[in-house]
Amino acid sequence: MSRPSSSALSPTEPVQGATSSCPLAAAVAALTPRMPGVRQRRKAARPQELLEAALNLFVEKGLAATRAEDVAKLAGVSKGTLYLYYPSKDELFKAVVRAYLTQVIVEGSEMVDQAEGSTSALLNQLAQTWWLRVGASKAAGLLVLIMSEAKAFPELAQFYVDEVVAPSHDLLARAVERGVARGEFRPLDVTSVVHALIAPVQFLILYRQCTSVCTANPVPLDPERFMATQIELLLRGLETRPAQPQPPAL
Repeated sequence: MSRPSSSALSPTEPVQGATSSCPLAAAVAALTPRMPGVRQRRKAARPQELLEAALNLFVEKGLAATRAEDVAKLAGVSKGTLYLYYPSKDELFKAVVRAYLTQVIVEGSEMVDQAEGSTSALLNQLAQTWWLRVGASKAAGLLVLIMSEAKAFPELAQFYVDEVVAPSHDLLARAVERGVARGEFRPLDVTSVVHALIAPVQFLILYRQCTSVCTANPVPLDPERFMATQIELLLRGLETRPAQPQPPAL
């Protein structure tokens, strides 16, 4: 009996150019080259996963107590992989601030540039956006973190001032100046007005941080109601008032 040729196909090898008799298999084969592999998807998502892990640990443990290996473990990667993206803990903290705070400020600045309605409505929108993106999220803990550890990390404190505090002030100052220029707001000292707008936000973060560990709070505070009340009070102080009719001379 003669041996089969070495070039002959085994029964399990598909014939080149032949189509599968199974429509599902053919569909999967057609789609597979277009779909990124699991490894590619994981690699693309990895920076965000590292930032989420770092945010959680920074807020819970503080800057000094957070170790690179803890961040890597929480994100499910090796410490070497973490350093490929963020070569130091300082750089990791800066990336967290840019992702969770700076980005919100950039979007707020765009709101001011594109605003078409009243400035009071604009300030309300800015406040609501801040609350949803920062105040009601884990990112609110970054303010407490930098306040408590500024002396130990002066360079990061300066980074926070340059990256968050100064741009926030500039953003709100432009909004207030818009209201004054349009005759909606009284011409008060803009810097003082900005501080007055920011102060309730800082109080709310600190109050929630302090009371979150208490088993009972006899003076509970509803964050949404508090923010709405503060904005209402501030706007009533800012908005121009119609001239009151003078009483007739006697």
